[in-house]
Amino acid sequence: MALVRLQKLLADAGVASRRACEKLITEGRVTLNGAVVDALGFKVEPERVAVTVDGQPVRARRKVYVALNKPRGVLCTRSDPEGRTTVMDLLPREWGVLFPVGRLDRESEGLLFLTNDGHFSLQLTHPRYGVRKRYVAVIEGRVAESALGPFTAGIEDEGEILKAERVRLLSANNSHSTVEVELAQGRNREVRRLFAALGHEVVELRRTQVGPIRLGELPTGKWRVLTATEIRSLLPGLA
Repeated sequence: MALVRLQKLLADAGVASRRACEKLITEGRVTLNGAVVDALGFKVEPERVAVTVDGQPVRARRKVYVALNKPRGVLCTRSDPEGRTTVMDLLPREWGVLFPVGRLDRESEGLLFLTNDGHFSLQLTHPRYGVRKRYVAVIEGRVAESALGPFTAGIEDEGEILKAERVRLLSANNSHSTVEVELAQGRNREVRRLFAALGHEVVELRRTQVGPIRLGELPTGKWRVLTATEIRSLLPGLA
């Protein structure tokens, strides 16, 4: 079993933020197998130690990793003050502690992960990790493949450089075109903004892949739990 730092165990159990948990330790408010721990640096096996904070037992929280096929019209948030449908309404009530990993805008659909593991979320969403995400966009009008070159070269928009790692024209006719786009940055509404910069409106947008995990045949509005193999493929450092 992998060793984790004591402050990480406390944070993962929902005691407080990582920094606040470090303060609890240095204040001598944490015990490990009955002995007070007041210095940072201890590593423990979560399932084999007894930890308390201010005399109250701390239990490791089971981490959950869910893949959802988000439908169009559903908000990618934990709650909505206007009472609109959110992704949380599609999950069992006992998973109310989960949160979306990144976002899909309301009118987009496709693969979305939800978890209670902050480290997992950071690794998949922060640009420095470069986890690739693949989308299929349906665009109004005919798009020539030669016109898609600026996507991979980079387009400036609202002070940001938008850039696709890969773009491929799947089909085109006089009314609509279908384009596959692969991103690594994950900027807000990046696919829609890329096409808008070239004068095209996205009428349908679906995320089909995150890292090595594909949406596959998961029905719209349905979810499944990621396997241990899939989690390791997304976070090889956890293997």
